[in-house]
Amino acid sequence: MDQVYILEKTYDNINSSNNQIQKGEYDNCIFSNCDFSNSNLSGFIFIDCQFIACNLSLVVLSKTSFRDTRFKDCKMLGLHFENCNPYGLTFNFINCNLNHSIFFQTKIRFTSFVNCQLCDVDFSECDLTSAVFQNCDLKDSTFDNTNLEKADFRTSSNYSIDLELNKI
Repeated sequence: MDQVYILEKTYDNINSSNNQIQKGEYDNCIFSNCDFSNSNLSGFIFIDCQFIACNLSLVVLSKTSFRDTRFKDCKMLGLHFENCNPYGLTFNFINCNLNHSIFFQTKIRFTSFVNCQLCDVDFSECDLTSAVFQNCDLKDSTFDNTNLEKADFRTSSNYSIDLELNKI
């Protein structure tokens, strides 16, 4: 089955269990109040897209592409970002709950996490150079062999970073 190409479309209140979204490339699309929880977005490509007030908890992200994608007010529990397509992986998060997610070995320089819940998140072996963590709760999150050069944690709380195990 050929993948679809969708340009500049807005999706509002869709539920992935009803197969209302096809596997394909989505360019400059907006997803608002959508429920993708427990769905499989493997191989999907999102370029310059926005996810607003969506539930993406426990979504399968095998070879999923996120390029310049913005997430705002989203519930994103237990996501395995390490399975995403690493090419051009860029995204930003505002007011999102990313608890129990994994970013293991991802290269996500300059990523912004603003007002996010990041409890029990695995950032091991991640490249977070120049990342911004603004007003985030990082309770029980793991930083192990992580590149944190120029990362900004000034307004965040509950993080623990071993200076000998990470690049600061």
